[in-house]
Amino acid sequence: MSLVEVKNVTVRMGGNTILSDVDFHIDAGEIVTIVGPNGSGKSTLLKTIVGALRPSGGQVLRSPGLRIGYVPQRLHIDPTLPLTVGRFLNLPRSVPAPAAQLALDEAGAGDLSDRQMADLSGGQFQRVMLARALLNKPQLLILDEATQGLDQPGSAAFYRQIEQVRQELGCAVLMVSHELHVVMAASDRVMCLNGHVCCQGAPEQVASAPEYRALFGSGTQGALALYRHEHNHTHDENCAHDHAPPHEAAE
Repeated sequence: MSLVEVKNVTVRMGGNTILSDVDFHIDAGEIVTIVGPNGSGKSTLLKTIVGALRPSGGQVLRSPGLRIGYVPQRLHIDPTLPLTVGRFLNLPRSVPAPAAQLALDEAGAGDLSDRQMADLSGGQFQRVMLARALLNKPQLLILDEATQGLDQPGSAAFYRQIEQVRQELGCAVLMVSHELHVVMAASDRVMCLNGHVCCQGAPEQVASAPEYRALFGSGTQGALALYRHEHNHTHDENCAHDHAPPHEAAE
């Protein structure tokens, strides 16, 4: 059984239809990325999956007792508030110190427990947020544009940490991102969303789909092929653009 199965989900807010007849699933251990333009309903879908929003139609089925870790798109903390990382991990309920330290270690933030949240860099802040999401040993880790605001090296380091987390915990990862060339290469499956499911499947299939190219152009296809070539992945010999320079597709 899938960890989460979304069946014909429609979400309406304020008289507007944000999502229409969305079908989607994620299985144990896989990395699935949702891409789409701004306002396409990506964050709405994640909030519906975790239960923060109730669908207007359709249903979301979760495996019994499913443990979900969630890293939101952004979290504002008053910079004048004296709050250490360790204390932050103990809100809203106390966490045993060894468990908190283990989560920090797993997130690559093992030395930050005594640091003030206000003093963290963007990358450190996101790793602490990741640690918070790992406290309950999630079977499904959900990331809503978790690298937003990070520079390219910071984003790359964060994605490497996510892959390490998946290997260590065996959890599935569902993420939303605008960094198309990175997530397309790192994902098992990709879903392109624009209020409805435009296309979904293996990264190569989605990158070649007319619906995807209509939204993002064809730049990611070349970047994806180059990434796989440089990392010694086997790929279709017909990819004549293996050595095309990687670049961001237009958002």
